[in-house]
Formats: sequence, structure tokens, C-alpha cells
Amino acid sequence: MSRVTSEMVRSLTFSNLFNFRDVGGYPTADGRAVRWRRLFRADSLHRLTGTGRQDFAALGVRTVVDLRRPKEISRHGRVFEDPGLGYRHIHPEHQDWDEIPYDARLGMARYLADRYRDLTEQGAAGLVNAISVIADPATAPVVVHCAAGKDRTGVVCALALSVLGVSDEDIAEDYALSTLASERFADWLRANLPHKLDVPPPWLAAPAEAMLLFLAELRERHGSAEGYLTRAGLPPARIDALRENLLTG
Repeated sequence: MSRVTSEMVRSLTFSNLFNFRDVGGYPTADGRAVRWRRLFRADSLHRLTGTGRQDFAALGVRTVVDLRRPKEISRHGRVFEDPGLGYRHIHPEHQDWDEIPYDARLGMARYLADRYRDLTEQGAAGLVNAISVIADPATAPVVVHCAAGKDRTGVVCALALSVLGVSDEDIAEDYALSTLASERFADWLRANLPHKLDVPPPWLAAPAEAMLLFLAELRERHGSAEGYLTRAGLPPARIDALRENLLTG
């Protein structure tokens, strides 16, 4: 279990969102911690309505990074427009999961870790762009989101946290919180969209083992998350800015 450095609330409740949380509070290898209320992760923000928009605005978010495919935004819409809210659509291009059937013989963790590897190989430019936005103090607080808030969002947050010095175990623990969020989302689907209940299992699963596999294998290929990002084109100065922006002390 992580040694979270504050009693701040991590998971935040919105009526039509299920995976909105703060990634702050995790300790780092150098004895510091990730700052609270600087980086959030979420699922589909287009569902924010009514009092949800007011609660969202109360967080003081300056920038939304939307990682979804263009067709997803065309189909569902985007976060509400507001003069004080910056919006960045950054699509890390990668093969559609519909084209890669889930093979239960491999196991869920292996399937997901392979998809995250594909994302880092095929969508490197988009991932670098997303991390660069997060590193800029002028954009903070930032919310990064995709559809479910666990896969594309999970990879971006894992890369950022790893660069900051958070342990693989804590990153995997944070990632696995999406399991409960997926259960809430499934309940919402049953109540509101019963015709869409046939959701492929990988779309809702978030086993910690998948993230541990992904991070270990990323390290085998690139030495570290920092090594991966710098080789993919992120300037070292942006790495420094990320730490300055998101770490205490």
C-alpha cells in the first residue's frame, strides 16, 4: 500500500462521471511527494452537466487534455466550453482495440500490458505532447481524460508519475482504482444504456499486474520512463519542469 502524504480526498464524486481522481500525494524516491490538486485523471468529461459543472469549476481546473480519438469526440462531444478553461485535444494514434481480439488464454494483464506497449510505440508523439502540457505550470491544474479514464489516461499518468519518482507499486495501485470506477460505470450502463451492456472485458478491467508488467517492460526497452520520453522527443527541460510543477519541496 502507498504511503500517501496527506488526508486529501483522492476520488471525487460527480453524478455522471465514474473515474475522476487526483493523482497527488504519492511519495517519491527522493523523499518528496506529488502535489495535490495539480493533476487529475478522469473518464468522459462530456457527461458533466448541471451541478457537476459547478463542482468541476470549483476545482480551479485550467486545462483539459482530451486523449480520445477524433471519432469519439464527434460521436459524444467534448467537455463544456468556458472562457477560463483551456482545451487540448491530443490523440496518441494507435491501433483500435476492436481490431485486436482479447484472447482469454493470455490473461487480462498480459493483453492490457501489450496494448499499453503498442500505445507507447505507435502514439509516442501524442504521449510526449500530453506530458509536455502537464509539465507547464501555466496549464495547471490539468485534467487528463479519455473514454473510461483507465487506459490512455492510465499510460499518460503512469509515465508522469514514474518520471516524478513514484514507485511502480504505487502507480499500479493508482491504476487499479479504475476497477471500482468500471463497476460504477457498468451499473450506470445497466440503468441508462442497457443496449450497450455487451462491453468487451478489457474495456472495464484494470488489474494492477497489467501496469506492473507495462512499467517493467518499458524499463527493459528504454531504461526508464524518462528515457522513453526523451528518446521520443520530450526535451530534458520539460522533464525538469514536470518535477518542478508537480513535486513538493
